[in-house]
Amino acid sequence: MFQKVLIANRGEIAVRIIRACRELGVRCVAVYSTADRNALHAQIADEAVCIGSALTKDSYLNMNAIISSALVTHCDAIHPGFGFLSENAEFARLCEKFGIEFIGPSYKSIEMLGDKAEAKRTMKSAGVPVIPGSDGAVKSIDEAKEIAGKAGYPVLVKASAGGGGRGIRRVDTPEELESQMTIAQQEAQNFFGDNSVYIEKFLINPHHVEIQIMADKFGNTIYLGERDCSMQRRNQKVLEESPSPIVTPELRKKMGESAMIVAKQCGYYNAGTIEFLVDDDKNFYFMEMNTRIQVEHPVTEAVTGFDLVKAQIKVSAGEKLDVTQDDIKISGHAIECRINAENPELDFRPSPGQIKALNMPGGPGIRIDTAVYQGYTIPPYYDSMIAKLIVHGSSRKEAIMKMKWALSEFIVDGIDTNIDFQLELIKNRDFENGNYNIGYLNQYMEKRKKKK
Repeated sequence: MFQKVLIANRGEIAVRIIRACRELGVRCVAVYSTADRNALHAQIADEAVCIGSALTKDSYLNMNAIISSALVTHCDAIHPGFGFLSENAEFARLCEKFGIEFIGPSYKSIEMLGDKAEAKRTMKSAGVPVIPGSDGAVKSIDEAKEIAGKAGYPVLVKASAGGGGRGIRRVDTPEELESQMTIAQQEAQNFFGDNSVYIEKFLINPHHVEIQIMADKFGNTIYLGERDCSMQRRNQKVLEESPSPIVTPELRKKMGESAMIVAKQCGYYNAGTIEFLVDDDKNFYFMEMNTRIQVEHPVTEAVTGFDLVKAQIKVSAGEKLDVTQDDIKISGHAIECRINAENPELDFRPSPGQIKALNMPGGPGIRIDTAVYQGYTIPPYYDSMIAKLIVHGSSRKEAIMKMKWALSEFIVDGIDTNIDFQLELIKNRDFENGNYNIGYLNQYMEKRKKKK
């Protein structure tokens, strides 16, 4: 096992990793920007190192500063969390160069799967169902027109190096293709430093269902059920649940086995998530693979009892998985609501500022992953998510009821949050009946806006 791990991240995921290290008896080093000097992760780690200014390029994306911090503090591993450098093959390669274990997959797997277009081509060759479209990045507008014409409109133009809903443009007619492709390329360049894009058929209102896998360095791979992430606003996930209301045991097995094919095809190890789109006829199509821990991993932990973050660390340290597929059972139902510092009535405008009062819910089956505390000032430079509220019940009905009361007890004073909006969604009849898909929330928001 490692002696000391550096956490190359911030916020609730950094706190989550620190706690996992504590349980394993591993010392940990936090890194922080000047804006995060008073952040919880910097306070509770065994050591903390300032790596730069508030701007992410100068701190949490500053590879040299992070590697230097790991070397100076004698860390033998780095956990990247999610976002920032977590899917950066160059960073994983740098870790290897300096003899530091990257707690994640190999840089070769990240290169293979991090490029969404290349990943799609790999899946197609492995026999995994893929969405019709280009086999790789498109090189010209003429090629794009030909591919879009064959796939049939509407299509999506998507950033090859994308993620988090960035660099995606819907195109409904051939006349729109060139302008939307240019916008997508510009967004891709701005967010990911890579302007390559690919094209895929736009499936009308499918479900977004993802499979969680874990693999060790000895070829042992398991899948841990699915998460339904269809409740999205502008391609950004709002809440997630496990298991999915639309997935049958037979479909779960098919998708899980396809996910394991993906992992084995790429020599993959550590945690990973294979994202699929599922249509109303229960056909599923590979969308992309995230080569990191996901924001919504706690719902999987809740229904399986499997600690994904500790498993990540143990696998990276060279340990074999201590469970097999037969050991994985889905128990009950879990829901996660992302609590953001934002104002839903002002088009979800971010709301940085000081938390003057804070009351968080508790009780059996309620978990909160957060890094905020009373008196903490939320900086304006980073993602607006301040907490994840996770509930677990014996049934979906019980989980929904538990989430209603948990949200009602969650009080954050001093800033705007989306807590009341999440409560509105949880109370919605369509959600209660599991009657929603990837396009539902956008349509709901349009109707909501018209009413006001």
